[in-house]
Order: sequence, then structure tokens, then C-alpha cells
Amino acid sequence: MEFRVLKYFLVTAQTENISRAATDLNISQPALSRQLMNLEEELGVKLFFRNKRRTTLTEAGYLLKKRAEEINSLMEKTVDELSNAREGISGNVRIGCGETAGMQIIARAIREIRKDFPLVHCHLYSMDYSGVKEKLDKGTLDFGVLIQPNPPKNYSYVELLHKDIWGVLMRKDSPLAAQDKICAADLDGLPLIISQQALNKKELENWFGKKSDELNIIATYTLIYNASLMAEEGIGYVLTLDKLLNLDENSNLTFKPLSPPNIFRNFFIWKKNQLFSNAASILHEKITALSDYRR
Repeated sequence: MEFRVLKYFLVTAQTENISRAATDLNISQPALSRQLMNLEEELGVKLFFRNKRRTTLTEAGYLLKKRAEEINSLMEKTVDELSNAREGISGNVRIGCGETAGMQIIARAIREIRKDFPLVHCHLYSMDYSGVKEKLDKGTLDFGVLIQPNPPKNYSYVELLHKDIWGVLMRKDSPLAAQDKICAADLDGLPLIISQQALNKKELENWFGKKSDELNIIATYTLIYNASLMAEEGIGYVLTLDKLLNLDENSNLTFKPLSPPNIFRNFFIWKKNQLFSNAASILHEKITALSDYRR
């Protein structure tokens, strides 16, 4: 399978129209159709459902599209690194991260390295724990930031000088808002809104002393801003990390920490034995310098 043909397939899958894809690729429609049919014959599967208006993917086509996007991303990253190796310290660094105030340390490091290396560009991708690991393993990310109680296995890491505290986000007129801390009994039976990652990893079950299906979880979220809107509407109590929102005196919301405390650490991670580009190496060195613990 040639990379050129894979690119043809990807553009067709994204546009869902062979004529439009042929125009974007600057080739004739018959030539594109022939290349796609040859690809189907080579793989021994049907990739598209074709009609006069749309060209949609089969199940096998969806799988190939996902892999083609990963291959294309890795190819672009490789070309970028090779190009920048010729030009000196410049280029792109890709970091996958969840929502944490610990990203302030990453931001500080980026600010400092750009003083000396203005051609280094950093790209942040918001994703959960599994997304960070998957893309690191496939080589489409240089680094990741994980938020969890213990150091990660199978990755090299630097522990950031930040710890996240779990708590409850609620309206200021909530009955629980007068309390300094929230214990598990306070939330018994109340409508809860929990991050999808925390739910998948069962991060809060030990604190509650209950399985998730014993809790009154009415909604889940991946982005805290969206969850905060539900809290403002009084839909439920949001289990989240501290310092993710600006809760000033004008906010309708307040944050109360859990008791006993549920504290998570932040880890800046990369693949073991990874070969860094010049740009990634500079960021790695700066993060290490800003941290007091490394592995």
C-alpha cells in the first residue's frame, strides 16, 4: 500500500465525495476512482458505499480511516522533525494533557524556552488518560501529562510540582455550600456529575467506599466548563479538581474539598528510550529543571 494512495483514500473519506476529493487532490475523478478500487482489491475489502451524491465508509473503511489519520499524523511529525534537524533548534512539540492547574508549569516552561528558541512551537491536545497513552505509544505525541495518585508504569516521567485536590463544585445557594469540606455521607443520594475519566478508572470509588452503580450519577463530562454550566443550572453536584475555574466573588459557584482529602499527582511523561527532536529535548530539559523529582 503506497502512502500516496492512502492519502487519496483519506481525503475521499473526509469529503465523502469523489468529485470534490479529486479536485482537492488535483487529479482526475476517473484516476481517483481507479486508485480507490485498486486499494479495495489489494486489501480484499470494500471500503466505500457509493451513490450519486455521497461516498460513505463501510465498517472496514472506518477502521482504515482511523489508521490512515494516525499514519498521516506520524508522517507529518517525522517530516517536520527531519526538516527542523536541518534548520537548527526549531519545530513542533506535541503534548497530550487532561485538565489540571498543573499545566501552568508547562506553560511557564514554554514561555521560558521561547525566549531563546522562538521557532519552537508547542501544541496542546486535550484528551483523557487513555488517549494520551494511545497517542504516545503510536508516536503522534512527544509528551503527555497524567493526573493520578501514583507514578505511571511503562513510561519515563518527571513529577510536576503540583498536586490536584478533588472536591465538589456547586451553586453558592446549595445546602452544602456552607460547609468547609464535603464527606461521602454528605453526597449520599444526591445527583452527581462526574468526569468520564474518573468514572472509567474508578478513581472516586475508594473515596466513596461504593461502586459507581451505587451512586446517583446523573451525568458525566470530559470538559469542566460544560459541567460547570450544569452546576449553575442546579442540575447536580460536580466532582472535579480544584483551580480549574475562576471562581471569583461574581461567580454563582463554589468549590469545597473532599474530606478525607483525595489528592492526585501530576506526571509529565514520555515513552521509555524515546529519541527526542531538538525542540522536544529543549522542553524536556526545562520541565526537568522546574521539577524536583524525576525518573
